[in-house]
Amino acid sequence: MAIDPTELKGRKLGRVLTKMGTVSREQVHEALAIQKTRKVPIGQLLTELGYCTEQHVNAGLAGQAGMAYIDLSTIELEPSVVETVPAVNARAYQIVPIAFNPTAKRLTIAMKNPDNYRAVDDLRLLLSLNVEAVVADEASIDRLIKEYYSKQESVMDVISGLTTSDKFADLAGRGDSIDLDAITEMASDNQVVKLINLVLLQAIKDRASDIHFEPFEEEFKMRYRIDGVLYEMVPPPKHLGPAITSRIKVMSNLDIAERRLPQDGRIELTVGGNQIDLRVAVLPTMYGESVVLRVLDRSHVQLDLDRIGFRPDDLTHFRALIHKPNGIVIVTGPTGSGKTTTLYAALAELNTIETKILTAEDPVEYDIDGLCQCQVNEDLGLTFARCLRSFLRQDPDIILVGEIRDLETAQIAVQASLTGHLVLTTLHTNDAIGAIDRLIDLGAPPFAISSSLLCSIGQRLVRRLCQHCAGPAEPNALEREMFGLHNEDCAGLRGPVGCSRCAGTGYAGRLGVYELLGMDVQIRRAIHERASATTILDLARRQGMRTMSHDGLEKALSGLTSLEELGRVRATFEDREEPNYGESVVRLSA
Repeated sequence: MAIDPTELKGRKLGRVLTKMGTVSREQVHEALAIQKTRKVPIGQLLTELGYCTEQHVNAGLAGQAGMAYIDLSTIELEPSVVETVPAVNARAYQIVPIAFNPTAKRLTIAMKNPDNYRAVDDLRLLLSLNVEAVVADEASIDRLIKEYYSKQESVMDVISGLTTSDKFADLAGRGDSIDLDAITEMASDNQVVKLINLVLLQAIKDRASDIHFEPFEEEFKMRYRIDGVLYEMVPPPKHLGPAITSRIKVMSNLDIAERRLPQDGRIELTVGGNQIDLRVAVLPTMYGESVVLRVLDRSHVQLDLDRIGFRPDDLTHFRALIHKPNGIVIVTGPTGSGKTTTLYAALAELNTIETKILTAEDPVEYDIDGLCQCQVNEDLGLTFARCLRSFLRQDPDIILVGEIRDLETAQIAVQASLTGHLVLTTLHTNDAIGAIDRLIDLGAPPFAISSSLLCSIGQRLVRRLCQHCAGPAEPNALEREMFGLHNEDCAGLRGPVGCSRCAGTGYAGRLGVYELLGMDVQIRRAIHERASATTILDLARRQGMRTMSHDGLEKALSGLTSLEELGRVRATFEDREEPNYGESVVRLSA
């Protein structure tokens, strides 16, 4: 019985199946009576009773969503239709294209689940087409994907096709003289669309944190940053740079005609059921526009204090501090050192129904249920300081300040901590003790810092050895001297090998290297008296503080990371006089 799906949209499934002529009213009422004792979907009950098939239920669910249900069991796809959707997209979203109108730029796809509306939205964005969807049987879609998209097309394959294409040959050597119409046409070219889609999905699959598209005098580079290290991809021809840049600008709703000023945008995708947020930054350079995409994948962020790398004693101490009713907790380190993740992990533990938590961030990287998150916008005058002043009138228990950048923000944060609020924040300093000097440099009075500060944490990220391929390692002479190692210390050392699980790098994921500066009477007095950083460090060591160097060495001796990786990261914080590493190894193994 052919019925317009719009007449079925929003109706209950039993009513939809009745109007479709699949079941009778009496059969629906019988299933509803059984449903009162068995809490299962009515479609399942009707199928179990033999009144309809699973395919009938799927057709009803499609009608309920206002979508048509079609039979793909005998369909053959036209090559021109297949080419509209890259294989990587068809497999990622589990869809097949069944019709394409190039004049109206209208693409009809068949998908398995009528609730998969994000697939439609994402494909509209990725393909720059008007995408309409129908529902079909899962087995039929799987068969067509296998039949028409069995070849695993790589980035290298697409770049090879673009290199030999006559369509883009005229662009070579034209530089900025390419007109707007030509750029628009290039940005919507099927091969360029396919290349960008492959790059994005491959980066997400490889858990890249950033994707770089960089124009140079003689080449155009594409690079991923994975676990803090940049890896170069096969570069496309230089003259395709404007086409690639314009395609990304189209996807992020930026002005493709503006090539002289920086622009910022955003792309939202759902890949494998995970929400992916891409922050786009476009920067004009001497040889064209450089584009960097920051990949924010919520499924990979570790919001668990037990899993980010704290030593057990430091974790116990930190947990006790963040459960205090007031005071300031500061996390320090350069950009990309994991400060935000540490604070989010703390908030995830503090996030209860009894607690009011407000955050001021620039930008808001992850949307977390239960938190009132505010996006700072300095162009509109919404600064960290202004957010904080408003926060104090919102009756908060805990406040997160993305970063203390000026005296006003520091003063309000101190005031909030002294009036019964727990304040979590970050500073761009080299280590934990540097936070004290930084606050004093901003103009915060030492007596206020000593009264309000609960702890300061310094941190870096080191790559975690792949647990599937890491093998025994022997330190070289330089590493033995640098870390004061003896033969008996090296039994647990491991090094990178490389396998398919870690893409041959020998590393998979990252973990934190920490130092926690807690407060006691002596350290508070030293801060109040403006003691030097060296004096405060000596006092902290006497109280049992473990520096980042020692924490990293312990992780290397435990086989979690390598001495090579620790040496690479150690250069970013090792500017203090350290005790002999040989002595520290003895203490670590004790």
